[in-house]
Amino acid sequence: MAVQTSGLGLGQLLLALDRTMVSLVEAPRGLDMPVGSVALVDADDVRLGLAVGPGSADLFFLLGVSDDEAVRWIGQHSARVPAAIFVKRPSAAAVKRAVALGVAVVAVEPQARWELLYKLVNHAFEHHGDRGDPQYDSGTDLFGLAQSIADRTRGMISIEDADSHMLAYSASSDDADELRRLTILGRAGPPEHLEWIGQWGIFDALRASGDVVRVAERPELGLRPRLAVGIHLPSTDSRRRPGYAGTIWLQQGATPLADDVEDIMRGGAVLAARIMSRLAATPSTHTMRVQELLGVTNENVDVGAISRELGITADGRAALIGFVGVESSVPADVIALSASAFRADAQVASTGERVYVLLPKTGSASSVTSWVRGVAAALRRELGLTLRAVIAAPLAGLAGAAAARAEVDRVFDSAERHPGAIGQVSSLDEARTTVLLDEIVSQVAGQPRLIDPRVRQLREQDPMLADTLQTYLDGFGDIAAVAQRLHVHPNTVRYRVRRIEKLLSTSLDDPDDRLVLALGLRATER
Repeated sequence: MAVQTSGLGLGQLLLALDRTMVSLVEAPRGLDMPVGSVALVDADDVRLGLAVGPGSADLFFLLGVSDDEAVRWIGQHSARVPAAIFVKRPSAAAVKRAVALGVAVVAVEPQARWELLYKLVNHAFEHHGDRGDPQYDSGTDLFGLAQSIADRTRGMISIEDADSHMLAYSASSDDADELRRLTILGRAGPPEHLEWIGQWGIFDALRASGDVVRVAERPELGLRPRLAVGIHLPSTDSRRRPGYAGTIWLQQGATPLADDVEDIMRGGAVLAARIMSRLAATPSTHTMRVQELLGVTNENVDVGAISRELGITADGRAALIGFVGVESSVPADVIALSASAFRADAQVASTGERVYVLLPKTGSASSVTSWVRGVAAALRRELGLTLRAVIAAPLAGLAGAAAARAEVDRVFDSAERHPGAIGQVSSLDEARTTVLLDEIVSQVAGQPRLIDPRVRQLREQDPMLADTLQTYLDGFGDIAAVAQRLHVHPNTVRYRVRRIEKLLSTSLDDPDDRLVLALGLRATER
């Protein structure tokens, strides 16, 4: 899976990634080599001949590829070799062979997560240089902000969200302590460290106000002195307090901090809140293209052009899956990780609480359903999240994605009105009857003139008879089944039906009357 963008220098990229994550081993062609694309290759890709050629990207992450395999693979296309390879624990033999081919070798910290490093490299590609758009200026980027605060305060900065997940950080010095190192490598603070910080009341203080909190050095825990300030997003409701969105942490090194460090930290928290608000409201270019394919933007789009830009197939059998949390929101990045593991060309976008996965080219619908059920089970087991998923498959290419997304939304809308009527994982075909009936009934309920006045009168005068009539109509007039459902004797049902016919001045044998009465009863349900 390769991502292509405009280039920057290899040295600039390594500075952006931080010494905690990577370190340069050799760079035979220097650090000014332009790099603009990255691809992940694992051992099976190389062994089975499935990997893209070494000349198809500037950087390669070699996941689990042995030294012998890596050297042989790089040498296969010596006419155009990559600028650099990223590998964990590179051997001297592999480094020597790579240097002979003119390929830089970058050692990756063994504890680093490949998916995080991949995300950081693409972030560096997207945000380097002057793009002529103030939205992407370094002053409005969390990584740029972290480095600016670090330069101004002479400390090492990290910015985390409310769940202590790392969002951005500044360059680390040799004084980086164990907590900072593990947090950068793992994308989140180690649980034992977070527990200690919580027990000290630090998080309570950060949530309560925008004041800077000082954390004393704890040598026995491997912690250097720290300062922290909470990031608070302004509330849209004047009656509510601003929401806690995360923390800016400053780890002090050997260099004394600036005299006005607390003022700078408070100012940084304000800027971080603005950036986080903008990022939440403004999707990336990639996400906007996926949203255009899904018809979210309500614009006429060139499906072929967008698919070429995204590097995906426009024709063939496609699939669209919508996800939404039942009781709490489902993080889009969690779905994206599962989708990317399932299919390298999976495209993910979200609108509000709903997350959509577009699979450009799929096999059988059963394999998609199996994956979706597995995701639902894993999120419930690992994160305690209950989600609802709707599958639209197969689609006749990406041209059908927008219409499919609209149909998926119809199912979600219906499920919100009637949570128990649609299963946790369902297809459009399985939900179609429920959705159509719900929408018809909603239309009738929204226009009182379409409801037979006799239905309202019966509900007001005798609710028991109204319930009996609805059960009778739903049961197709099967007296025994209706009696069992109502927990009464069949003769009681017959007596009530005769009373209903007399009150309504109609016969329940008339199919038109039954249809009108059934719709009216559903539309007037509480």
